[in-house]
Amino acid sequence: MKLYYGPGACSMGIHVILEEIGKPYALEPVALKDGAQHQPAYKAVNPKSKVPALAREGRPILTEWPAIAFCLATSSPEAGLWPKDPEEQVRALEVMDYVAGTIHAQGFTRMFRPANFAPGEADLDKVKAQGRANAEKGFAIIDQQWQGGDWVLPSGYSVADAALFFVEYWAAKRAGVPLPPRLAAHFERMLARPAVRRALEQEGLSA
Repeated sequence: MKLYYGPGACSMGIHVILEEIGKPYALEPVALKDGAQHQPAYKAVNPKSKVPALAREGRPILTEWPAIAFCLATSSPEAGLWPKDPEEQVRALEVMDYVAGTIHAQGFTRMFRPANFAPGEADLDKVKAQGRANAEKGFAIIDQQWQGGDWVLPSGYSVADAALFFVEYWAAKRAGVPLPPRLAAHFERMLARPAVRRALEQEGLSA
């Protein structure tokens, strides 16, 4: 397997999952800040021009965060990253979709890339403020609906935790967005996991 990733991007969560699984894989960095995702070489890998993308032997390249996480977790059941109970399975999908589709796309993307949403330069600050509000609202909802103990799901650690981690990391390390109590505690537990620390080190990021 090969993970196409951007250091510190949402692909960090998939990187964590690969480290948790423990099977051999390769890393291929994509220089997002330099616009490499829009160049022909990477568009041949993923025409959507974003990360993560996962190359699998003998199969088409897989894209989209929840799909990659589901694939990795279910193809490596021995790692215990996918819940066995059907209700918890749908809850895991629910959290992953909300993180990727709302907290990330409507929250942090507005903060980090406001020009993608603003009709003019005068609107950039409004877009950033809206993104911050969206991220804070998303975190508050997850905190209020928390069903687990230490981890997102009552049954224990799963790919849903890796999804939540990458937006928690952005909040704490990049954007200065306060995390609600349960999420702040979750973030600290994630930082203590060896797989998380290995992934961060490989991407040149601080724990």
